[in-house]
Amino acid sequence: MIMAWVALACVVTMLVAGVLVLTQRKLIGAIAAASVVSVALSVLLVVLRAPDVALAEAAVGAGLSSVLLALAVRRVGAVDSKEDT
Repeated sequence: MIMAWVALACVVTMLVAGVLVLTQRKLIGAIAAASVVSVALSVLLVVLRAPDVALAEAAVGAGLSSVLLALAVRRVGAVDSKEDT
């Protein structure tokens, strides 16, 4: 029963973070929200008893992809420190 609640919480977290990815005006915020989607998916995969897939998703999805996207945004100069919040 507890596993079902954890799975539901992961799915809701992924949905909310996915909406935030689409609605964020700043690219860094969208990258952070995409990372949250990946972490929630990793937790869901652990709940579903697929720890090897969860580890790969956490390493590649949340770790490597987020770092590469953040570096790419920085490299192309899409982040302006004078933007309105």
